[in-house]
Amino acid sequence: MSIYQSVEWRKILKLRHFSYLWIAGVVCWLCSESVQAQEKEKLVKINLNPEYTVSKEGTKAEVPITQIPRISDIQHPHTTAKDLLAQQQNQVILVTGVNLNTSENSFEVILETSNPKQLQAVAKSEGNNFIVDIPNAQLKLNTGELFRQEKPIAGITDVVVTNQNPNTIRVMVTGEMGLPKVELYESDKGLIFVTTPATTSAQQPQTPDTPSANTTEQAEEPPIELVVTGTRFEVPIQDAPQSIQVIPRQVLEDRGVVRLDEFTDNVSGIQRLTGGTGPGSSGFIIRGFADDYETLRNGFRTQGGFARDLANIDRVEVLKGPAAILYGSGFQSGTVNTITKKPLEDPLYEVKATVGSYAFYRGEVDFTGPLTESGSLLYRLNASYQNQGSFRDFGRYAGTFIAPALTWKLGDRTTLSVDYENLTYESVDPGTFRADPRFLNVRRSFYQGEPDLDLETYSANSLTYEFEHRFSDNWQFKQTFNRLWQELSIKRASRRGLQADGETLNRQYVVGDSDTNNLTFRNELFGKFNTGSLRHNLLFGVEYSHLDYPGKSFSTAIDPINIFNPRYGARPTGELSLDYFETYGNDVFSIYVQDLIEVLPNLKIAAGVRFDSSKGFYEDLQTNTTINEVSDSQFSPRLGIVYQPSDTTTLYASFSNSFTPQIFGRNTSGEAFKPITSEQLEVGIRQEFFDRRLLAGLALYQITRQNVSTTDPNSDDFFDRIQTGEQRSRGIELDISGEISPGWKIIATYAYTDAVVTKDNVIPVGDRLGGVPYNSASLWTTYEIQKGNLQGFGGGLGLVYVGDRPDAIPNTFTVPSYLRTDAALFYRREQLEARLNFKNVFDLKYFDTNNFGSLSAQEPFTVIGSFSYRF
Repeated sequence: MSIYQSVEWRKILKLRHFSYLWIAGVVCWLCSESVQAQEKEKLVKINLNPEYTVSKEGTKAEVPITQIPRISDIQHPHTTAKDLLAQQQNQVILVTGVNLNTSENSFEVILETSNPKQLQAVAKSEGNNFIVDIPNAQLKLNTGELFRQEKPIAGITDVVVTNQNPNTIRVMVTGEMGLPKVELYESDKGLIFVTTPATTSAQQPQTPDTPSANTTEQAEEPPIELVVTGTRFEVPIQDAPQSIQVIPRQVLEDRGVVRLDEFTDNVSGIQRLTGGTGPGSSGFIIRGFADDYETLRNGFRTQGGFARDLANIDRVEVLKGPAAILYGSGFQSGTVNTITKKPLEDPLYEVKATVGSYAFYRGEVDFTGPLTESGSLLYRLNASYQNQGSFRDFGRYAGTFIAPALTWKLGDRTTLSVDYENLTYESVDPGTFRADPRFLNVRRSFYQGEPDLDLETYSANSLTYEFEHRFSDNWQFKQTFNRLWQELSIKRASRRGLQADGETLNRQYVVGDSDTNNLTFRNELFGKFNTGSLRHNLLFGVEYSHLDYPGKSFSTAIDPINIFNPRYGARPTGELSLDYFETYGNDVFSIYVQDLIEVLPNLKIAAGVRFDSSKGFYEDLQTNTTINEVSDSQFSPRLGIVYQPSDTTTLYASFSNSFTPQIFGRNTSGEAFKPITSEQLEVGIRQEFFDRRLLAGLALYQITRQNVSTTDPNSDDFFDRIQTGEQRSRGIELDISGEISPGWKIIATYAYTDAVVTKDNVIPVGDRLGGVPYNSASLWTTYEIQKGNLQGFGGGLGLVYVGDRPDAIPNTFTVPSYLRTDAALFYRREQLEARLNFKNVFDLKYFDTNNFGSLSAQEPFTVIGSFSYRF
């Protein structure tokens, strides 16, 4: 039985809060229905693709991305594309030829027909695929009913023109690193698609699935904007008044990543809190402050080190700065949001095998497509199995992962999505060293536990449903629910301190179990409307979340071990005694509103406020007594401004804050601690260079963290605490990514971070925060041959520099800097891809750290080989 089952059910689910949220959801629905009733006869289609424009007779019609029609100005066309096209279904137009003309940076796809003006196109996107369906046409070529061209130019992997059904032609263009830019023309030759690849690699977000749009209306309508899921706003990424980096899956694959937290090598100002063998459950230090192992999965919290397998990861978003306005308490300096793969309309089947040093073996499958002939029910299945050893003696891992997902199209404007994940593994984790200079001389393979006693078993589950209804093209209601639960069991000879001789390590044998139970229920209303000359992007939401983290631990003595000459076989020397059996967590009810206001086409203001009412609890489960209970209510405002002097330059400034309730401890007067707060000021610039092929972002910031607990100077007891502590982080961050020339891509980062203690009663003012270097930088670049017999072959080179950094606060030890070199060779052709990755090419001995005084020896020279095939 899990520990979770020992806690009273009513304390976990808090069902009364669900009833409140359901009522709030109904209110949002009814309010939107009222708006819908006013607009029902005034609906128009909008453009899916952010770069998609339509022209007549070869004359391009540009449409500003922010142009939102006023309700009073909207015309009265058909409500759906289906209605609009129905009148043309009885006349099927033959397309008798497909021509493809290429230039250096773009290409044309020409559908040859004698009646081009009668073709009606419906556009949509799925991931990196731009899709146009032509419902009143049929492809009749001399060579059959399929036209396909692979890699017509750099940045485009595939162009396919085929019959989707007897009365519909489908044109699909697949971008390599992001959604392509597409322009549509009509001419006497036929229908012409002019396509340009996405201009960036590391920071190109994906465009979410949205309803299709009829191209005859495109010249009058604004396109849908590029969206980063973590921002919660359907607005262009360039309109966000904060630093955001996006690492797409292709970059992870190019680098041969086998642990999710390796993405930190390609983002400025972030370090991983090192985990163990396997996929890792690392947290992160962002802009100098640790996230306490609290991250996001599709916008939902994953507290407690929720382990993540790479099989269904689509991309990783890093949002810099305090995030209370978006996600409530926590996230003092930023957050990491992993986005999972979604079901696709077109069938896709991919298998992948990976082998590597230290007995690393891994297999993956990715299947997706429609389950019904009508395409109303879509599925996706990602699964993996991984078995590996370790460069550390006795370390091992074996785990399975499965992630099914379904999307049900209930109507033209309504969808219901459900996805589930399960990760189960068993491992022997070598653990981390204590941050002590004497451990720098210990061989990397040293294992400090007892291999025949140590064992870690883990199971993590996630269940999510999302209901979405678009009342119109300007109003949308979304209801989401997420439940995360995990169970961890450990048996370990755990390290303690070194003895005076500097080589004998004290240990303690620990047996423990812990659960994490986290659920979130959210109702949100999105709207776009005008007030006078101002254009609004509004978000209103209500949310309930619950976290419960029960755990128990037993321990006893076990013999020490020599760190330079280890001898294994020790056994516990006494009976196990209970250290703790407790649970802690919180219940939070939130209301929030945000608005991105377009004052001018190149001037936007972002404003919002969130109210959180939190009740934290800390209970002894052995005696069924409450140790501590804390209630906090907090308003969290945010204000930002964005100015775009040109279409390639964005300037922004913002203020944001966050808070973290303190569940543990009270001051010497018996009063509950106030929440820890953080406030940030940030200014930045995003600039595109070389005809938008290269994107650079520069940010300057200062974060001040207050109400940090510190020892009471009026007490002789070190554990008597008060809240006068303050910490500050200020720095500069630079991120550059793009394609310098066809086939040559680059990602470069630099960060200067000055994170120090500014007030405390014990820790010296000026001490640096643990695990944070002043300077860090990275470079990853790849080149792929574009033409000739060697087309598809390529290579990559990576450099990662991390400066010296303190072990913890107070500063007692400085961890040395390092410069690591990685490399890659690969071949991509048609449906297959093969690669070799070489990590730590020069076999450098280096260590990662965390924020509370631990060292983790990192892997020596390692080779990873992978092969994947799509069919």
